[in-house]
Amino acid sequence: MGFQSKLLGLCLWLLFASSTVNENGGEGEAEGGGFLKGIVVINGKSGIGNIDDDFVCATLDWWPPEKCDYGRCSWGLASLLNLRANNHLVLDCFAAFSPLKIRLGGTLQDKVIYGTEDSGQPCTPFVRNTSELFGFTQGCLPMHRWDELNAFFKKSGAKIIFGLNALAGKSIKSNSATGPWNYTNSESFIRYTVSKNYTIYGWELGNELSGNGVGTSISADQYASDVAVLRDIVQNVYKEVEPKPLVIAPGGFFDANWFNEFITKSGKSVDVITHHIYNLGPGVSEDLVQKILNPSYLDGEANTFSGLKDILRSTGSSATAWVGEAGGAYNSGHHLVSDAFVYSFWYLDQLGMSASYDTKTYCRQSLIGGNYGLLNTSNFVPNPDYYSALLWHRLMGSNVLSTTFQGTKYIRAYAHCAKQSKGITILLLNLNSTAVETEVFFSNNTRSLWHRSGRAREEYHLTPKDGNLQSQTMMLNGNILSVNSGGEIPALDPLYVNPSTPIRVAPFSIVFAHLPYVVLPACS
Repeated sequence: MGFQSKLLGLCLWLLFASSTVNENGGEGEAEGGGFLKGIVVINGKSGIGNIDDDFVCATLDWWPPEKCDYGRCSWGLASLLNLRANNHLVLDCFAAFSPLKIRLGGTLQDKVIYGTEDSGQPCTPFVRNTSELFGFTQGCLPMHRWDELNAFFKKSGAKIIFGLNALAGKSIKSNSATGPWNYTNSESFIRYTVSKNYTIYGWELGNELSGNGVGTSISADQYASDVAVLRDIVQNVYKEVEPKPLVIAPGGFFDANWFNEFITKSGKSVDVITHHIYNLGPGVSEDLVQKILNPSYLDGEANTFSGLKDILRSTGSSATAWVGEAGGAYNSGHHLVSDAFVYSFWYLDQLGMSASYDTKTYCRQSLIGGNYGLLNTSNFVPNPDYYSALLWHRLMGSNVLSTTFQGTKYIRAYAHCAKQSKGITILLLNLNSTAVETEVFFSNNTRSLWHRSGRAREEYHLTPKDGNLQSQTMMLNGNILSVNSGGEIPALDPLYVNPSTPIRVAPFSIVFAHLPYVVLPACS
């Protein structure tokens, strides 16, 4: 018995599993049984990455109601300037995470001035003007509104990352912003924030100005100089405060050459390197669902994660990698796709993939606003991805395990040390119309470390209502997830399953499986 018998069993299972998979990688049903067989193989010796305990992050943006894409105006009153703070349901959605990181920023952050006493400019709102950069005039954050927001953030327990205006003082010509950053207004705003004892987790400089930029760009050399100035400001203003906020940049799309130069020249000025992801293309696209369900397409973003990881390692940087903004489909997403069940395949795959490349935090665009909000823009009721994010937050621990799936390419598999026990949690995404039954095996003889002790496996099966992938209603273990009459978030209770049985993943469904009885060296 021992390791050799387990290895023999693994080989026999692989042989049987492979015999049930058709040459298209599992697109049809297996003969007779109506399901495919496969295995999850986990290396339990050591982790391959480590994420923050508050890995899940969401954004709040500046877009006013006049922000429209493809004839649809989807932002409503979701802006930092007009969002109704102190809404009971929103506070409950925050509280369920305890804490939730919130990144305040977006395209218009580089046109925001801060209405401090010494700003020297009128504090006026954004106005739609198509001839202006980003389609709007300069706007202003009044300090009374900043006070309101911070009162709300304090109640919610959120950890706040604020995106500062990196274009202040620059000359913009031919898609290039030149000259040093005029930090005067930003420094005044930071000093005001400290004087009011508002807690900021991180200050981020600029939005989508790296590489070729969006609208305009800043050279890597100049950006590094500007970030060094921000570092000095933070060190000075927070001289008597500990811990000091993180200095974060550049909040743009990954360009290997630009990022390599920026990281090299920034040295220790920057604590976190942020990049943005909109890998599904424009929100108007009609093939978004097909892209989301295509494993080869999903695999493409691995190049970004691995590229940034390699640069951080090769430069010897102490900075960590975050996804600072990710909405999947740009220009506000797509109604009944980015706010529907099907988007959880893209979103959870992104969380799993980014974590496996040692990304520490992943900020979803958005918490509220556009067609990709975790919460409905009008009534703040959670969309399906909110529940996906909450399950991830509660179940997936900080240590990431090397995980592969064998049997069909249409299962995406990720595993972490569990957050609620000394065991592990496995995430399985079935992108196919055929059910899959999977066993769990461990490489390097780590299966001998299983301790069942009569404990059940806990499973969370996510499916769309009526089998409609574009439904905005998610089911957990066959029950509709919805807030109750009092506006409270539903309990997310598992099924308890005999650990000797395979994990069954229904067609086009998602399963979190918590195995509390598995004790691995990587998790001890």
